[in-house]
Amino acid sequence: MNRLTRRHALALGSTALVLPSSLHAQAAWPTQPVSFVVGYAAGGGADIVARELAHLLTPLFGQQVIVENKGGAAGAIGARFVSQAKPDGYTIFYAVGTNVVTNPHVLKSSIDTLKGLVPIIQTTDYQYVLAVNPSVPANNVKELIALAKKEPGKLTYSSSGVGGNNHLAGALFAEAAGIELTHAPYKGTGPALLDVISGIITMNFSSLPPAVGQIKAGKLKALAVTGDKRVSSLPDVPTLKEQGVDVAVTGWHGLFAPPKTPDAILDRIHKETVVAMKDPKYTGALAKDGLELPPNRSRADFTKFVVDEHTFWGKKLKALKVQME
Repeated sequence: MNRLTRRHALALGSTALVLPSSLHAQAAWPTQPVSFVVGYAAGGGADIVARELAHLLTPLFGQQVIVENKGGAAGAIGARFVSQAKPDGYTIFYAVGTNVVTNPHVLKSSIDTLKGLVPIIQTTDYQYVLAVNPSVPANNVKELIALAKKEPGKLTYSSSGVGGNNHLAGALFAEAAGIELTHAPYKGTGPALLDVISGIITMNFSSLPPAVGQIKAGKLKALAVTGDKRVSSLPDVPTLKEQGVDVAVTGWHGLFAPPKTPDAILDRIHKETVVAMKDPKYTGALAKDGLELPPNRSRADFTKFVVDEHTFWGKKLKALKVQME
């Protein structure tokens, strides 16, 4: 027979006394600065948007939101750091979509992101532009495909690394068009695009911010954008689909937390981020870099989106025979 001793009663009493204070501490979150971890060096596209969002969230949280850069391994170092952080809401991963949905399939250094990170909210949506050196004798996608078919494997496309969206866009384009292109991976978008400008590489599926200025200056020639609609920064450039190639490749950013972070904290981050993203300063910053606001998704909807993307790219990367490195 179990007996309730005085010691047990005191223990239960102490628990009862501690519980409300712990709940209060959670409800009062945050009580210290919050860190956004970016898996790339300062000054890149993700870093710039993360800093704008952090600036707008600071008054909404009532605590400073700072950005920490932990670059390397295509964002895998930053993802691992956050995954192993204390689940208290003070360390959040500002992720590029590929960090979460393609890295696990192509990088041995990647964590299992579906188990190691908890989706909170999508913060951007964007697409890419197929840009070639001006000397390439093609003024649209049809002419580029014809050129590639004449000499299979001669045309090259650069990327910021294996498994990145500009690599995958090129691979999907080649598959859909029935052509053979040679992939040339670089250690970043900057050098990858620079060698297209110099004529060493034929083409690049570039993110918009580093390419638009070069296109308008005549140093690159834009043949297509990779989304479902044209972009305001390049209104005269048609999509791949408009030109008969059934391919759409888009990118995105989002916030992720360590596993076991309390739902109350995740809900608070989601709620305040929705508010911050409506600020004209945020939408203006996105427009400046050729980015757009994402679909309005709940935490549950965003989680489903991430899982679906992870599954899709796992199958597609296997079909494209992209090797893990």
